[in-house]
Amino acid sequence: MKLSVQDLKKGNEWQEKGYELPKFDLREMKNLTSQEPIWLHFGAGNIFRALPAALHQTLLDNGLCYRGITVCEAFDEEIIRKIYDPYDNLSVVVSIKSDGSMQKKVIGSIADALTASDNIDRLTKIFTSPSLQMVSFTITEKGYSLAGSNGEYFPQVLRELENFPSAPKTIMGLVAMLCYKRYQAGRLPIALVSMDNFFHNGDKLYEAINTFATNWAKNSLIDPGFVDYINDPKLVTFPWSMIDKITPRPSETIKALLVSDGLKDMEIICTSKNTYIAPFVNTEHVQYLVIEDTFPNSRPPLEKAGVIFTDRDTVDKVERMKVCTCLNPLHSMLAIFGCLLGYKAIFEEMRDSDLKSLIERAGYDEMLPVAINPGIIDPKQFMREVIEERLPNPFVPDTPQRIACDTSQKIPIRFGETLKAHISKGHDITALTYIPLFFAGWLRYLIGIDDKGEAFELSPDPMVPELHEKMKHISIGDKGPFDDILRPILSNKSIFGIDLCEHGLAPKIEGMFEEMLTAPGAVRRTLNKYVNMEVDMS
Repeated sequence: MKLSVQDLKKGNEWQEKGYELPKFDLREMKNLTSQEPIWLHFGAGNIFRALPAALHQTLLDNGLCYRGITVCEAFDEEIIRKIYDPYDNLSVVVSIKSDGSMQKKVIGSIADALTASDNIDRLTKIFTSPSLQMVSFTITEKGYSLAGSNGEYFPQVLRELENFPSAPKTIMGLVAMLCYKRYQAGRLPIALVSMDNFFHNGDKLYEAINTFATNWAKNSLIDPGFVDYINDPKLVTFPWSMIDKITPRPSETIKALLVSDGLKDMEIICTSKNTYIAPFVNTEHVQYLVIEDTFPNSRPPLEKAGVIFTDRDTVDKVERMKVCTCLNPLHSMLAIFGCLLGYKAIFEEMRDSDLKSLIERAGYDEMLPVAINPGIIDPKQFMREVIEERLPNPFVPDTPQRIACDTSQKIPIRFGETLKAHISKGHDITALTYIPLFFAGWLRYLIGIDDKGEAFELSPDPMVPELHEKMKHISIGDKGPFDDILRPILSNKSIFGIDLCEHGLAPKIEGMFEEMLTAPGAVRRTLNKYVNMEVDMS
């Protein structure tokens, strides 16, 4: 068996091995898409194939749409050359439940796959087609950034802001240029939909495109009407969205399973830009995609494939429910304590009774009482699914070391917003136990010594060099108080969202930190103590 359009004609052989195949005519779909494209997507990685492309295939399979997706890769073009071109743009998506049951599906909804650098004319033709309804993105948050932490534009961005580019090197410059071509073609309507996993993603996309538009207009490089076009929601929209589906690196275990089925050429590659990718995607079966329903040129009926279309306020509530209470804070807790306790996989941590109890008690006792209920998803049910099904799934491997990346940047949203919610409800946050325990664990983590007393590598984080420099002088067995070291950190609102000293939480955190420092094994003893104690939250 080979992943190709020709080989899929051997339908029985594939189906005998349990593979679901496209139920539509691939050739006809490609022809219709070429004539009248409706959907262009930037970002050809794993999450795109596992979710948007798979959802669209449901429409194609059921005769609810007849045109596919054109995908473009502007950052790591090796993905197209090594994973799309040799396999006729087909992929195998393997969705796995925590009990090991799985769905194996060949995804054929991608009509064409383009590298940006070689296809400016082709992209322009697509962008200027009146039939184009939406342009979507899974390019990670960094893909939208125009400036560094110092506020200065990156050099290539600055060059493109000052000179209208015919062949932009930045993805935001490219999209802005293509939008201008669409404007010139008759002010054609379009929805630009970020599907990346961060707050108010549509706003960040708008800000980037509008920055290019206003700078080009200011420098008299374009028709100034383009700025009005970008800012007219009857013509151009930037919907917010919330996406949730764990899609880790390709798994050697899943590769072996596919090879045992008889599939050839299933090699996992690492590109020169450090992208791990394969002709297959392994992912969890749970998925959510919630999108603000503002599409000025219509859209595919993706609600019939499971997408939830709603208003902006509801998208915001869903995102806050997930990021501030029901998933992301629990992930961070597992990440930090996992690093301290020597774990290499999140699912293995969920077999540790102390760690599972930690996130259960943190989640149900301290997060859920202030969780926002968006109305379309029940927070308690969502959290139960996270704790009981998603995090324990051994077939969707993820590591605490990866999740621990950029923790200092995540805390203000994942925990700071929860603390603010408690305060706004009049709760005494000094009565909290598990959020302070996490903060104490993070401070202990910053020393860079695990619970056995052995040094480990801290995950990348822009504040780690500064914070580790402050914490590295503390050793296991040292006795406090450590006020002079800890108080400046705990009072930093940019890290915690609030001043923890001002709100009286610092003494509890410092006490827990000191408990974790007494000797090797103290992190485990402290964790066990608090997850098994009776807590009065009245």
